Amino acid sequence: MSMRIGIIGAGGIAAGAHIPNYQNYGPEVEVVAISNHNIEKAEVVAEQFSIPHVFENYQDMLNEMKLDAVSICTPNKFHAEQTIAALLAGCHVLCEKPPAITPEEAALMEATSKKTGMILAYGFHYRYSPEVQTLKKFIQEDELGEIYAGTVKAVRRRGIPGWGVFANKELQGGGPLIDIGVHMLDSALYLMGYPEPDTVFGTAYQKLGNRKGVGLLGEWDWENFSVEDMARGMITFKNGSSLLLETAFAANVEASEEMQVSLLGEKGGANLFPLKIFQEKHGTLIDIQPVFLPKKNMYKEEIHHFINAILEGKQNLSTPHQGVILQKIVHALYGSALKGEAVKLYL
Repeated sequence: MSMRIGIIGAGGIAAGAHIPNYQNYGPEVEVVAISNHNIEKAEVVAEQFSIPHVFENYQDMLNEMKLDAVSICTPNKFHAEQTIAALLAGCHVLCEKPPAITPEEAALMEATSKKTGMILAYGFHYRYSPEVQTLKKFIQEDELGEIYAGTVKAVRRRGIPGWGVFANKELQGGGPLIDIGVHMLDSALYLMGYPEPDTVFGTAYQKLGNRKGVGLLGEWDWENFSVEDMARGMITFKNGSSLLLETAFAANVEASEEMQVSLLGEKGGANLFPLKIFQEKHGTLIDIQPVFLPKKNMYKEEIHHFINAILEGKQNLSTPHQGVILQKIVHALYGSALKGEAVKLYL
């Protein structure tokens, strides 16, 4: 009997990443239902992927379909509500990033996962890149030593999405920090072993998004742009390490997009994209750069790992508690930017 999958949300991430990679897993997995508040949109996606059941209300889908697992592919505002409902319905859940909008929501999602015994994973697909996985092996073999500092960048020159609700603060909770920034932040935290954060200081700007301009990702609704277009910050951890962060949908920089994590350890440092490792050995300074890394579809790796975790009864690569930590950092960065002062975190 195949694993029965339901999809909540019929937008681009569902059609472009989740559904096709469930369907290419094999006969063990079947996408049997999709729900979306705009049922016409769900019907279009259902026809495209031959999904037999379509619902307007996700709760009706959970009640009627006896699903094994669910992907949450909706705006951030609805992640917590829908994830908790799916977990309580006896479904394993893969929720798109970020976990939610507030740390309290993420903590409740974690608690519900523990209560129900269902797997809860988050869509941090960069973890599954060959660069991250290769560097993780170097770190596990102590090639970098103690990692005490790092820099995270997720910056676009003019990359405000011209589709969806990415510029709507009520539905998303913020702009580039909570959208693209969390990908690189999670990658850094994952490589560092998800240390316990201590203090954050953040700043946020809205300088370019709320006026008309050139859009490399389509024309955005600049008149209703309600999120930051840039955020910067510093995070210190209780083990003494620190991270600098810079993320932007729109900034006057050279590159169209830069997604990068740089880490500094006592035995070596590294940049992720492309992967380079910097060390001192045998009386000289050396750079290590792979001559070959297998090309992988990060979404495929993420979806298949989630399925394998369910089938084998093992822990997923991303955990609910890591989601809580990340959500607390993001929330504190926004809070610090609003207050104009550092914020102490208590976990």
